[in-house]
Amino acid sequence: MSAGTSVIDKSSTSTVRKHAPRYKVLLHNDDFNSMEYVVQVLMQTIGGMTQPQAVNIMMETHNNGIGLVITCALEPAEFYCETLGNHGLTSTIEPDE
Repeated sequence: MSAGTSVIDKSSTSTVRKHAPRYKVLLHNDDFNSMEYVVQVLMQTIGGMTQPQAVNIMMETHNNGIGLVITCALEPAEFYCETLGNHGLTSTIEPDE
């Protein structure tokens, strides 16, 4: 080998990225909070949520007893669940399968 040259052995390596587990934040229907209040809290809690999206979630929750708010990583899911609870709404987190 002459000076200044080298051989780089490029082994075949591949990086497999595992996606972080995702969690569903579920809103539960109640007989205490008004529909308008639920819509307002959803829009305040979930960044970027529009009024039509919040109304759809509220109606799904009202009609089915439970509604999907958002699917995300665990840490934000815990934050959203806690924040909804701080506003008097009942929500839970479950793994997204």
